[in-house]
Amino acid sequence: MRKTFDLPQLWVLAFAVIAWLQARHFSAGLRLGGLFADFLGGLLVGGGVLLMALALYEMRRQRTTPMPHGTASQLVTSGIFSRTRNPIYLGDVMILAGLILRWEAVLSLPLIPVLMWILERRYIIPEENRLRRQFRVDYARYCQKTRRWV
Repeated sequence: MRKTFDLPQLWVLAFAVIAWLQARHFSAGLRLGGLFADFLGGLLVGGGVLLMALALYEMRRQRTTPMPHGTASQLVTSGIFSRTRNPIYLGDVMILAGLILRWEAVLSLPLIPVLMWILERRYIIPEENRLRRQFRVDYARYCQKTRRWV
């Protein structure tokens, strides 16, 4: 039951709520650049959603699970996975960064590296360990040619 609700997107949602509250109630008069921050934030949110959609499409095409604690039936190295080993997590970070920029939640900027640390420790490293045990040489080869984040 615990792992059913242990999803990275819940961390993103929680951090987004914190950033929104900070921007709304504790802005301290700090700004990020108005229209430019709005535009860049929109690009990051859109790019993050696109990365996630491409990753889910590729995982579905390969008939493997997108669930963070699930057991993979295939090692997916094609599509967006040929550019980054963790496109969904990268998309999560991009979405949070984009929302922080759009809301001009300057004091919430430290949430971005905190989210990356949580994703890496809680999801990426355990997933990599499972994939390393399951796919051995193929996974080692994949790690050599494809970076973890970007």
